[in-house]
Amino acid sequence: MGKIKIEKQDSVKIYKIRKTLDELSQKSGRGTELITVYIPKGKQLHEIVSALQQEQGTADNIKSDLTRTHVVDSLGKVVQRLKLYKKTPERGLVMFCGALPPEGGGPLGSEVVKVWEIDPPKDLNQYLYRCDDHFHVDILKDMLKDDNLIGFLAIDAKDAGWGLLHGDKIEVLSQTGSGVAGKHRQGGQSAKRFQKLREMELTYYFNRVAETTREYFIDIYPIKGLVISGPGPTKEDFINGSYLEYRLQDMIISTIDSSYSGAEGIREAFAKSADILSDFRMVEEKKLVEDLFREINSHSGKGSYGLKEIIDYLKNNVVKILIINDNTNLHRVEGKCKRCQHIQEEVLERPQVIPKKTEYANNPCPSCKSMEVEVNEQDIVDYLELLAAKTGAQLEVISGIAEHGNMLASLGKAGAILRYNPGHAK
Repeated sequence: MGKIKIEKQDSVKIYKIRKTLDELSQKSGRGTELITVYIPKGKQLHEIVSALQQEQGTADNIKSDLTRTHVVDSLGKVVQRLKLYKKTPERGLVMFCGALPPEGGGPLGSEVVKVWEIDPPKDLNQYLYRCDDHFHVDILKDMLKDDNLIGFLAIDAKDAGWGLLHGDKIEVLSQTGSGVAGKHRQGGQSAKRFQKLREMELTYYFNRVAETTREYFIDIYPIKGLVISGPGPTKEDFINGSYLEYRLQDMIISTIDSSYSGAEGIREAFAKSADILSDFRMVEEKKLVEDLFREINSHSGKGSYGLKEIIDYLKNNVVKILIINDNTNLHRVEGKCKRCQHIQEEVLERPQVIPKKTEYANNPCPSCKSMEVEVNEQDIVDYLELLAAKTGAQLEVISGIAEHGNMLASLGKAGAILRYNPGHAK
């Protein structure tokens, strides 16, 4: 038994990939002209370039002039990008390219060829080329699913419960009663006969629990570790009796003394297993939010929330750790005057972005009255990442749907643990 080792993932990178895939899932072409290319790790790029150039030749046979132009241009753009790489990235490479209408829509022929390059979060072992009316994102989406599953079994002589820790939540799968008689004597039975009957019932119960555990954690959910908890010695009797299949027996990473079994015991065991599962993302996120609330509630001056305040602290190198929910859906819109370099900026929700960009572009600079205002937008996480990189602050993107994400949402979906109390700074 011991601490399970789980590969840590970059929360900002995962957030960006997920957001890009969500964006690409919404896009559709006017014909079968959107290009998807999955390049597995170790694949020679010159082979991919050669294959795509052949596809360009085939695309010359497309009857529709506009579709033909879009496909040829898109393939050319992908080939051009691939030639910038000396070799295939370590985990592989995924490229999406196609002619899409401008933001806000536009007439036929106004499409612009755009390309996206994604470094997969795990090793890519599959080659895929598709020219379709949509982008094929399912392979990448499957890669984002958390395969670091930890099983929980909470057992005593009265009942048992099964739970699963995956991604951003602990899930109670089911629970069952034992049917085993209590230790008290029942009328008309000798002590030895009663004890023997109880041991038979317990053996039947343990075998039933072992079979259900195998079904859950081998057949349905291939776990990486198993935590067994419960009050009293029943859990040890179950483990030492070798009822579990050998694969599950080898996966036991900890036994935990708890006050409850069943569904309530699952939640209690998870709360007590933070040290064992400290590398598990959900536990990491829970600790980050708890640390933030501890600083806020202790009035140490080192806990901050409210995006405007946090951005000011980031710019002044006060932030140590910045935490933000992955469902904020906020964007920073900037209008920069080309003549006097004056900057207008505002952080807005997605539906307000286009009107604000239009406002900045169609109105004169408030400083010099020039109409030469360049407008840009950034996802809020991209912007915060740039600010954090300048000062060495740690940026963590956490699940907005888990319990700790809901806690952070009560503060405005973002919070920061500061390096020091800025109120005490000289």
